[in-house]
Amino acid sequence: MITTDPERFLAAWSAERHPPRGPATARGAFLVDPASDVLATESASDNRYMDLARAPDATRALYQHAALARRLSADVPVVRFAGDPDHPDGMFPNNVFATTPGQLVIGSMRHAVRRREAARADIRGWFRDVLGYRETDLSGRACVAELTGALCIDRARGIGYCGLSERCDLAGAHAMHAAFGLRLTLAFELAPGEYHANVVLAILAGRAALVAADGFRDRAAAEAIARVYQGHVVWLDGAQKAAFAGNAIALAPDRAWFSARAADALEPAQRALLERSGFALGAVELDEVEKAGGSLRCCVAEIF
Repeated sequence: MITTDPERFLAAWSAERHPPRGPATARGAFLVDPASDVLATESASDNRYMDLARAPDATRALYQHAALARRLSADVPVVRFAGDPDHPDGMFPNNVFATTPGQLVIGSMRHAVRRREAARADIRGWFRDVLGYRETDLSGRACVAELTGALCIDRARGIGYCGLSERCDLAGAHAMHAAFGLRLTLAFELAPGEYHANVVLAILAGRAALVAADGFRDRAAAEAIARVYQGHVVWLDGAQKAAFAGNAIALAPDRAWFSARAADALEPAQRALLERSGFALGAVELDEVEKAGGSLRCCVAEIF
């Protein structure tokens, strides 16, 4: 079932109907190295977290990105693909590529600069020929569906939370609901100026949620999601959201990863709540990467 009505979502959801039935976290991850010292002007047109006046230092971004891969490998095996200078947003592969067990899903991107990424033969070939994954390609469909940028997934329960914006339309939400084999999806409009749900929402190992309510057009959607994780919800304010505190990920059941800037933005009580929920906090310096309008979670494509 997919719905845009928070009340209907809550009527359909229950812990009894949606018990954990699969792994809550990935068995691996892949990253794409930064390879450009320019920002994608197309992407900047609807990503307010980008500032075209602040060009990234490609060498420093690559150094920070390599440190990220090294740190994440403490939790799961990490594969790195070479970046392409013609793909300025390529270091954010989770919007273009995502997986379920045995399946590679390829997104339908809004901007041409990102549609070129979806055609990468090496990434497609690695999943097909090395891992033996089948391919579900949304890139030729009449929709916009920017995968786990737009869709935050509780993998254990098969529940999706899909933010509608220029980067994901309702047809895209339906396409992703089917492609990921979800049992229940709440599709909600993001607040004006927001581009991806994973900046305003994170689901950590199916147990806790980071929620920036001002990133939702209708607060009722944020509160409906919080009901699922009641007692384990960190509410983020606007400044924390701008620091990418919502752009976090858990690759293992006992650790949540943030950029250093995002981790620094958390209040002691919020850190304590995450710790009570079973998460140690990991932080990686990514200020150079963040100039491109995304942060740690955007850099990580999960392998299930």
